[in-house]
Amino acid sequence: MLAFHSDAHSLALPPGHRFPQSKYRLLREHFEARPGLLRMQPAEAASEGELALAHTPDYVEAVLLGRLSAAQQREIGFPWSPQMAARSCHSVGASIAAARAALAEGVAANMAGGTHHAYADKGSGFCVFNDVAVAARLMQAEWHRRRRQLLRVLVIDLDVHQGNGTAAIFRDDASVFTCSIHAAKNFPFRKEPGDLDVELPDGCGDADYLAALDATLARLWAREERPGLAFYLAGADPHEGDRLGRLKLTTAGLLERDRRVLTALRERGIPVALSMAGGYGRDLATTVACQVNTLNEAARHWSLWRDRQAMEE
Repeated sequence: MLAFHSDAHSLALPPGHRFPQSKYRLLREHFEARPGLLRMQPAEAASEGELALAHTPDYVEAVLLGRLSAAQQREIGFPWSPQMAARSCHSVGASIAAARAALAEGVAANMAGGTHHAYADKGSGFCVFNDVAVAARLMQAEWHRRRRQLLRVLVIDLDVHQGNGTAAIFRDDASVFTCSIHAAKNFPFRKEPGDLDVELPDGCGDADYLAALDATLARLWAREERPGLAFYLAGADPHEGDRLGRLKLTTAGLLERDRRVLTALRERGIPVALSMAGGYGRDLATTVACQVNTLNEAARHWSLWRDRQAMEE
């Protein structure tokens, strides 16, 4: 399975910062030590024009040229630096590459991404650019150029935080359906209404979470419009050991979540690009292990996709 990484660009963060940027390097190094499962590639940077598919030109320019105000940097949670801008562009590029690969091969992944708090005109909550929004818009443009057809997109956001930026960007776009299952009392405290929002109480564990997921997936498949591409934000932050999560899923529960989502998409022939999204475990090794499980499961479904394509040929 193709998986794209962007961890070569480090953020200049003060000591004790809550953002666990080493998670992405550790995830890549895990699979480098076990070659064969993933075809890992460094991501190219998204271009200024590609970023402008989902973001205002003024905001894109402010990030790229270092013109973010102090207030804007505080809302994002990162100080500006050339590395911050480069990292953000490459992370979006990873989701673009993963989406293209998913359309060709069924399943692919961004080993970071899921920056769903970024709005068209601002960043927020450790999110500079909205990688899924940019990739969705670009895939739609490329699909229309090749096939003269509309590509409908489904966003399944299972990060513990609501994807407010994604919901806002696609609020008036009927071609993109946004679905978010998240902790009701967690950030962002002012939610943006998406197409399907499912709020869960603090302390929600495996059984209740998976029941809510099954009901949500049933609602998605009852819709008349069939998506041609899905983005799955497979955040590790619903885990019981997450510092910022408020939910109580076990490691096994998170893996079962991934299995049910990926199985449902594969059975319906819907290609999927994954993003790792959030994960802020008290023990970073546990967070990495959860995301290793996600990528292992995704690779298993990629293999099943390939077997299916071979039979059809």
